[in-house]
Amino acid sequence: MSVLFTFPGQGAQRAGMLRALPGDAAVAATVAEAAEVLKQDPLLLDTAVALASTRAVQLCLLIAGVAMARSLALQGALPDMVAGFSIGEYPAAVVAGALDFADAVQLVARRGQLMEEAYPSGHGMAAIIGLGTAQLEALVARVHTAATPVYVANLNARRQIAIAGSDAGLQAVMALALSHGASKAERLAVSVPSHSPLFDAAAQQLRADFDKVTLRRPQLVYLSSSAARTLFDPARICDSLALNMARRVHWADTVRLAWERGARLALEMPPGSVLTRLTVPEFGDGVAVCCDGNRIESLLALVSREHAGA
Repeated sequence: MSVLFTFPGQGAQRAGMLRALPGDAAVAATVAEAAEVLKQDPLLLDTAVALASTRAVQLCLLIAGVAMARSLALQGALPDMVAGFSIGEYPAAVVAGALDFADAVQLVARRGQLMEEAYPSGHGMAAIIGLGTAQLEALVARVHTAATPVYVANLNARRQIAIAGSDAGLQAVMALALSHGASKAERLAVSVPSHSPLFDAAAQQLRADFDKVTLRRPQLVYLSSSAARTLFDPARICDSLALNMARRVHWADTVRLAWERGARLALEMPPGSVLTRLTVPEFGDGVAVCCDGNRIESLLALVSREHAGA
């Protein structure tokens, strides 16, 4: 049996996420490496005020994911597969050995900057719970115009879907969804319209930045949540990372693919437990657990037990 490490996306962030990481050499080295690339202390990004910036959020999520995975590896807990949600695909690629961490820091800083500059205000994302994809797409089609752009974005679970677009478009679709049987509709802690065609131009700009770095064939199974496929070719991983800001996230299908490939333990890197909750319904007889709120000894025991049963 196999161990899957998952890496959360924007919306999972919280102030102090980097300070809450284990105080070991692996974490310290990761934070120091990021500081050298950024020419600033990453802990300055890890405050409530700083996290109003998309760039700061995405950098903190990258650093937290890589640092925690390295901390676990230092103690012998290694994944067989990795999958990341949106920005989480970047730490997943680093842990898989496909992308150098220093390059990831530069690319994520650029990614966050491009997304923030493209839509500094008036846009975001919302979660709709209780409707299927076809039902929600029909409602989105009723609202979407050039003046009120809104799109189906993330297929998080079978009946939990995120939409992205303008504030007006989001509000209109949320109201329609509730009137058509949705059990919940709420704004997410994301200030940009991620995973929609609104980011096509920015994604192409970021793709050009990838020409300056080298990607390698991953050393373990790398699952792309924007493609819901296993990727081995560095060129395809490059496209997945560069363009995922403008593509839908297929998390439910990605988790199901991991389970079909033998993953029976899904361990979510910090911060939060969003992916763990989304993973459970698709993970059959597997176990999904998050690092946050669990003792490191318990996490190490889970990974060891899973590998022992392989």
